[in-house]
Amino acid sequence: MIEATSCGGVVIFRGKILLLYKNYKNKYEGWVLPKGTVENGEKHIETALREVSEETGVKATAIKYIGKSEYTFSTPQSVVHKSVHWYLMMADNYYSKPQKEEYFVDSGYYKYHEAYHLLKFPNEKQMLEKAYEMYQELKKNGAWVKPQ
Repeated sequence: MIEATSCGGVVIFRGKILLLYKNYKNKYEGWVLPKGTVENGEKHIETALREVSEETGVKATAIKYIGKSEYTFSTPQSVVHKSVHWYLMMADNYYSKPQKEEYFVDSGYYKYHEAYHLLKFPNEKQMLEKAYEMYQELKKNGAWVKPQ
């Protein structure tokens, strides 16, 4: 079994959540949250911010650690156990540009209930739920602000 670690972000701007649409060789892949693999010497938060930027063109600010999701999948060579560390992030505008090299063909900000239903993977839906609860709590308490 191969152990793999990725990091990603639930990026919010004015209450809406940033999603990416992946379409590989005209095969439906689905809507996902931005995430990617940790590079040597990188901290998890650095990976999450870099991947969000690379995959979406968004320069986000990390607000809070959400948690970790785990899943297993098979490749022709092996079975991979993947851990993904998620961060709640804030964008400062609606701009996004999907990374074509990674087969992302669309990106955009969606209302919570739309994003929840669009997301393909149950573990990403779970992280979205946790992140959105954190976001609402921070907003209610006047703490949804960019760190200085």
